[in-house]
Amino acid sequence: MSDLTPGTWTLDPAHTSASFTVRHAGISKARGQFPEVEGALTVAEGGEDLKFEATLQTASITTANADRDNHLRSADFFDAEQFPAITFVSTGLEGEKLTGDLTIRDITRPVVLDFTYEGAATDPFGVYRAGFTGETKISRKDFGLTWNAALEAGGVLVADEVKIAIEAEFTAPAAA
Repeated sequence: MSDLTPGTWTLDPAHTSASFTVRHAGISKARGQFPEVEGALTVAEGGEDLKFEATLQTASITTANADRDNHLRSADFFDAEQFPAITFVSTGLEGEKLTGDLTIRDITRPVVLDFTYEGAATDPFGVYRAGFTGETKISRKDFGLTWNAALEAGGVLVADEVKIAIEAEFTAPAAA
């Protein structure tokens, strides 16, 4: 990552995806994303010391189902009115593991993401960009997301394990 300019890079929300997948009724998967995302990447001299910060607006959640989206925004899940943001702040990077603190509903837990630096390039408009991907799994119950419904055949409607996938693109700091 020595090709990264030192300084604070800006997250490009138009080229970033923060998504999740969770088992539904034990037979399928529900998917969603948070399109309203902000963040920054701080790069130290030499490009090896990186710090990531991101904020997702909980009210922006979309799963392609308006009723489900409204339920997820309610107090049963994210309680978007009381807890308008989900945040992530990295605490370390070692090889392909990015550690950080994830906060949902004002509950902060450490997480480890499988992390990949996808490279950097100058786009046709002269903007230098860098891309990263990260994946992890969390227990939603660890973050106070405990709502569920029992199924007639046994089991529950919403699984505890949630897979999170991030594809982030950052623009380089302006030249000094």
